[in-house]
Amino acid sequence: MSVRPSHHPTRYWHRLEDGRIQCDVCPRACRLKAGQPGLCFVRICADDQILLTSYGRSSGFCVDPIEKKPLNHFLPGTPVLSFGTAGCNLACKFCQNWDMSKSRQIDTLAASAMPAAIARKAEELGCRSLAYTYNDPVIFLEYARDTALACRERGIRNLAVTAGYVNPEAREDLFSAMDAANVDLKAFTDDFYRRLCSGRLAPVLETLEYLKQETQVWLELTILLIPGHNDSDAELERMCAWVREHLGPETPMHFTAFHPDWKLQDLPPTPPETLTRARVIARRNGIRYAYTGNVRDPEGGSTWCHRCGALLIQRDWYRLGAWGLTPEGKCAACGTACAGHFESQPDTWGARRLPVSMPA
Repeated sequence: MSVRPSHHPTRYWHRLEDGRIQCDVCPRACRLKAGQPGLCFVRICADDQILLTSYGRSSGFCVDPIEKKPLNHFLPGTPVLSFGTAGCNLACKFCQNWDMSKSRQIDTLAASAMPAAIARKAEELGCRSLAYTYNDPVIFLEYARDTALACRERGIRNLAVTAGYVNPEAREDLFSAMDAANVDLKAFTDDFYRRLCSGRLAPVLETLEYLKQETQVWLELTILLIPGHNDSDAELERMCAWVREHLGPETPMHFTAFHPDWKLQDLPPTPPETLTRARVIARRNGIRYAYTGNVRDPEGGSTWCHRCGALLIQRDWYRLGAWGLTPEGKCAACGTACAGHFESQPDTWGARRLPVSMPA
């Protein structure tokens, strides 16, 4: 198979005795013959190595509010330039971005942009950060890392929105270039990961512990609650207790609503009451910052002081309201520090979504 301009060499693979090549980016360990792509679709065996076919090509660019990632404790109110590619290394039956993450069509990658051009565009647009999102930066690691390094040269932060399904060496390579991450913790049972995602829970938990214990990356979690599958009190109790013990009580948890999509269209949407119940369980287990998402819930979407209960950051969807933090990021009422990365004043990007065209 001839190498095209967008086919970029990768590091994480090794040759097997039977002549196949194993991709070592994630725990899936795809063993590929010449011309064969991995499950992610964008990493392919060609020229006796594993190549990334999406380098310099994206499914699109858009400026979003950072709260949409969701990140509530990292530069609140600021605009973030978001982009992704195609494919994914999990096979979630409930995928909410299936048109990109499940795509097997190279035409999905319609926008062309190299790392330096993306960094320049983010700076021109006044974005404080760049988000690698929509599918998962793990599968386009080389493209994401090179772009992140180009952004750092311009003082732009980097955010990974990821499922955390990645092997240790590749994990270190990716997250060493990131400043924040929102990890999608899909459930707290291995059975769920195997049945609905074709994956395993343990590697995700290892990624979470690595991020918290061995890096300075700011970490938040998203848990998409699917009726009848991962929303029981018992599972949420176990999950929240684990987060508090292994990641710390200051790690924000976002409990978000499922809507029927992809291969789970026979289920009802998540009732708002389920999200509120999950938030109560999290707080009861000592989680200081628990949120609801994908529903309008000003109380569940706002940030409150864990010590005195004062309102710190008021949110209505992605719009910020009252601001109760001092310039040092402390509660104006009692002086308790709020965990996160805050500017002295909130930005006012609001809920705007701005599609972006990259220069050819």
